[in-house]
Amino acid sequence: MVSDDERKRLQHMKEYEYGLYAKGIRLVAGTDEVGRGPIAGPVVAAAVILPPDFEVPGVNDSKQVPPKKREWLSDKIKENALTWAVGILFPPYLDRINILNATWEAMRLALGGLAIPPEHVIVDGWPIPELGVTQTPLVKGDSLSISVACASILAKVERDRIMTALDEVYPGYGFARHKGYATREHLRALEVKGPCPIHRISFEPIKSMVMKEDAHQGRLFD
Repeated sequence: MVSDDERKRLQHMKEYEYGLYAKGIRLVAGTDEVGRGPIAGPVVAAAVILPPDFEVPGVNDSKQVPPKKREWLSDKIKENALTWAVGILFPPYLDRINILNATWEAMRLALGGLAIPPEHVIVDGWPIPELGVTQTPLVKGDSLSISVACASILAKVERDRIMTALDEVYPGYGFARHKGYATREHLRALEVKGPCPIHRISFEPIKSMVMKEDAHQGRLFD
């Protein structure tokens, strides 16, 4: 049962989609990414096309939703979406193209993975270059558009699962807890263990650590 207040909130989040539906554009995709800020792990983007009558209570910007609720919402979104997909970029490729380009590339991968090509895309943040389809960029789109909010939840849940799995591959860093962000625990582990293959060498403090180690190795072989 959806409360009147929740139904009104969800209707408000559909305003951008309804505006496009009114123009005859029915296949509207929302896309968002997570993982720009961490110093380890991938950037993950998701894209989703929802039916016009989509109504799942609790959908919001993923940062505003508790982890267990996000998992439930992710399953419901997948069940009710017309199509959805994710795009994932790991270091070191992420380091080679820089984080902004990696964000755009992950979004393009997600959109390209949709089983139904979108007629229009609502993007969280800045326009995506070389997209090949019309788009509406929305700053804070994950709190303004239902499609972008759903994409943000899918991306967040996917990335959290990846980081939890990587915690077993690279134990001792605490990836399952901090998801690659530069927490005190993470920085202490870096000091003791040094970086592992999923750390972003273009991000500080890892960049300085790698440069220092390279300089040390150079002195050894002079």
